[in-house]
Amino acid sequence: MSTQMHHAIFTFPPKSVPTSKCNAVSLKHGRSLGNFSILIGTQVPKTRALQLNDLNIINDICRAQTQDCSHTSLVRETDHVASEAPKKAIAYIRRMLSTVEDGRISISPYDTAWVSLIENIDGSGTPQFPSSLEWIAQNQLSDGSWGDALFSVCDRLLNTLACVIALRSWNNHPDKSEKGTRFFKDNLSKLGKEDLDSMTCGFEVVFPPLVERARSLGIEIPHDAPFLREIFRLRSLKFARIPKDLMHEMPTPILYNLEGLEDLNWEKLLKLQTEEGSFLTSPSSTAFALIQTKDNNCLKYLNGIITKFNGGAPTVYPIDLFSRLWAVDRLQRLGISRFFKLEIKDCLDYVYRYWTENGVFSGRNARVYDLDDTSMGFRLLRLLGYNVNPDVFKHFRKQGKFVCLGGELNESPTTILNLFKASQVQFPGENILEEAKRFSYNFLKERVANNKVVDKWVISKDIPGEITYGIGIPWYANLPRVEARFYVEHYSGADEVWVGKTLYRVAEISNNIYLELAKLDYNECQAQHQLEWINMQQWWAESNLPEFGISIENLLDAYFLAAASLYEPERSIERLAWAKSTVIAQSLTVYFDEVATSTEQRNRFIAAFKGNSFSSLEKIDKMGKTLLQNIQKYIHHLSVQTFQGLERDLTQQLNDAWEAWLTAALNMKIGEYPNEATLIVQILNLSTGRIMCSKEMLYNDDYKHLSHLTDKVCNQLRQHQKNQKEIHMVCPEMNGGSHGCIRSTEIEADMQEIVRLVLQSPPENVCQMVKQTFLIVAKAFYYMAYCSKETRSSHISKVLFERLL
Repeated sequence: MSTQMHHAIFTFPPKSVPTSKCNAVSLKHGRSLGNFSILIGTQVPKTRALQLNDLNIINDICRAQTQDCSHTSLVRETDHVASEAPKKAIAYIRRMLSTVEDGRISISPYDTAWVSLIENIDGSGTPQFPSSLEWIAQNQLSDGSWGDALFSVCDRLLNTLACVIALRSWNNHPDKSEKGTRFFKDNLSKLGKEDLDSMTCGFEVVFPPLVERARSLGIEIPHDAPFLREIFRLRSLKFARIPKDLMHEMPTPILYNLEGLEDLNWEKLLKLQTEEGSFLTSPSSTAFALIQTKDNNCLKYLNGIITKFNGGAPTVYPIDLFSRLWAVDRLQRLGISRFFKLEIKDCLDYVYRYWTENGVFSGRNARVYDLDDTSMGFRLLRLLGYNVNPDVFKHFRKQGKFVCLGGELNESPTTILNLFKASQVQFPGENILEEAKRFSYNFLKERVANNKVVDKWVISKDIPGEITYGIGIPWYANLPRVEARFYVEHYSGADEVWVGKTLYRVAEISNNIYLELAKLDYNECQAQHQLEWINMQQWWAESNLPEFGISIENLLDAYFLAAASLYEPERSIERLAWAKSTVIAQSLTVYFDEVATSTEQRNRFIAAFKGNSFSSLEKIDKMGKTLLQNIQKYIHHLSVQTFQGLERDLTQQLNDAWEAWLTAALNMKIGEYPNEATLIVQILNLSTGRIMCSKEMLYNDDYKHLSHLTDKVCNQLRQHQKNQKEIHMVCPEMNGGSHGCIRSTEIEADMQEIVRLVLQSPPENVCQMVKQTFLIVAKAFYYMAYCSKETRSSHISKVLFERLL
C-alpha cells in the first residue's frame, strides 16, 4: 500500500455528501407513458401502473444525495432507514414486488401487428382487435418507424415492416403506412452491417416470410440484396436443425416462431399449447395460429392480453417466473435485498411451485425449458434453502456443451455466466455442476479474451465488466459489499433492454428506483463504516497494538473483511466485534510466537486470563499484561453493548469462547494458527443473541461438525495465504498478480460440505442464522487467500472510501 494511501486512510475525516444530480429519465420520444413508465423509460399497460407519485420519489432521491448521512444511528431493526427518500423507494418496490402477477413488460409493435391482422371470427371481414390497429397508429415514431427507443436495425425493421403490413392489409392510415415504408426502404441496407450476435431472437426465421408478405401487398423490396440473401441462408440453416416430425409431437423452442414456418400440421400443434392457450407464450405465434385455425384457446389468450395491454401485445407473456427471478437477483446483487425479505420469499415460493425436474422457462407451464431461467432459479432457490436437484442441468448438456435452447445458432454469454454462478453453489458429489463449471468458465474466459461478449438476450451497460468480475472472483470469495459496489456500476437501471423477437423492457428487473435506492443505501452504510474505521484506529492506538506488530494495514484488512461481509448499519456491534477479535487474536499469535514461546509461559498467561483478575498478572511480562488488559476491556465493552440490546450479561460466555481459543493455542507451534474462525463465529453469534449459551451449543453434533470443517478450511486458507506471501518475497515480480489461485481439492471438498451443511441440513439443532455465520466467515478467509494484496487494496478503497455518485 502506498504511503499516500496509508496517510489518506489513517486520517480519513467524515465528509458531507457531495451534490449529485440524478440521471434524467427520458420519456420515450416525448410521450406521456403513465406513472410507472416514467421510471422505466417505456410503455406499460395502465392497469399495471402503481398508484404512487413516482416523480416525487425520483426528486426525493435526487435531493437526498446532497445530504450528509454520516449520522446513521446504530439499531437492530433491518428495515430501519433514517431518511424519507429511501423509505419511499422501499415502499414503492415492496408494492411492485407484491403485485408482479404475470410481469410488467413493454409492448411489441411486431406482435401487436400480428394480432391486428386477425379477422373477426364472426365473419364480418373486420378486425377482431381494432384496438390493436389503433395502438399501431398512435405509436409510430417521428422518423416513421416503430420500435424501442434504443435503435436496433433488426428491431426497427421487423417492427416497422409488420406495422406497415397491418395498416396496408386493412387500408388504414395510408399516410402512416407510406411513412413507415420509406423508413424501411431507407434503412434496409443497414442489415448488411449486422452480425449474428446483434440480431433479435428468431429474426432469421420470422423476417423472410414477412418480406414475402410485404411484396404480395405491393411493397417493393429488392430480391438480390446480399444482406437479404444472407438472412434467407440463415433461415435455411435454422430449418435444417429443426426436426420437423419432432416439433409436431412435443413442445420445442420453434413454437415461439410459428409465424415464420410453412406446411404445419395444426391438428398436432394445437395439442402443444400452454394451459393459457398460447404457443410458448408468444402473442405473434399465437395470433398466426388463430388466423390459421380459429382456435378458441388462442382467442382466449389473445383477448386477455389485448384487454390487459389496452390494444398492444408484448413479445412474450406471461413472464411471471423471469420477472421474479431476475428481480430477486438484482436486489441481491445491488445490496438492498434485506429490505424485501418477505417479498423475496413470496417470489421464490412462487417460482418453486412451478419448478420441474427439467427446469423452468420465463413463463409458467411452458413445457419448454431454458438454461438461463433454470440456472438463475437453481442458484437463488438453493441459496435460500429450497430443495433443487442439480441433475436438472443434464437436460441442457449437448455434445460436451451446455445450450440454452435446442437449435440455437449462437450462445449467450450472460446465460453461460448464470450457469457458472449456479455451478459454484455445489454440494459434494455433484459432478454435473463440476462439469458445468469447467465448461462455463472456459467459455467465458475465451469470450472475454476475444472480446466477443455481445449478448443475444440483453443489452446492458457493462456486460464485459459483469463477466470479468464473475469469473475473476469465485463465489467462495465474493463478499457482499464488494459485489454490490461493482454491480451498482454495472447495472443499467431503466436503460437495460431485453431481446426477444423485438426489444422489450421489464419493470421489475430494470428500473431506476432500484439503482437510486442502492446508491443511497450504499453511501449511508459507507458513512457509518467510515466513522467506525476512525474509532477502530483510536482503539488500535490506545491498545498499543503497534507494539505487537499489528500495522494499520492489518487493522484495515480486519475491519474491511467484517464491513464487506456484515455491512448493514444495524450490525455495527458484530462488525466491530469481528474486526477487534481478529486483531486481538493476531496480537496473541505474535506474542506466543515471539515472547511466550514455552508451555510454562503460555500456561501462566492462560491462568491469569482464567483468574479474571489483574492480581494474577504478577508473573506475566509487560507485553502479556497489555494483552490481558486489552482482552478484558474488549470483553467488558462488548458485554455492555450486547446487554443493552439483549438484556443479558454475556461476559461469562465471551470469556469461555476466548478461553477455549487460548487453550487451543497452548500447544501451537511457531508459525501455526489456532482456530480463529470458530472464535469469530462464536463471538458473532453471541453478540447477537443467536447463541445464548455457548457451552450447550458447543456440544451439538451439527455445530461441532461445522466448527471442525470451518477451522480446518480456514487454517488451510491461512497457510495458503502465507505461502503466497513467501512466494512474493522471493519473486517480487509476481506480486502484481490479481489472484492466488486455490487448486486444493481438499479445500474445495470441505467448502462444498460447509455449503451443504449450511444450505441443506435441517435447522432443528442449529438455527439457520448460526449456520450462515460459519459460511460468512469461511468466505472471508477464502477471499483473503484468493485475492492479492493489490486486489484487496483496490476493493478496500472502493468499498470504504470511494463514494457512489
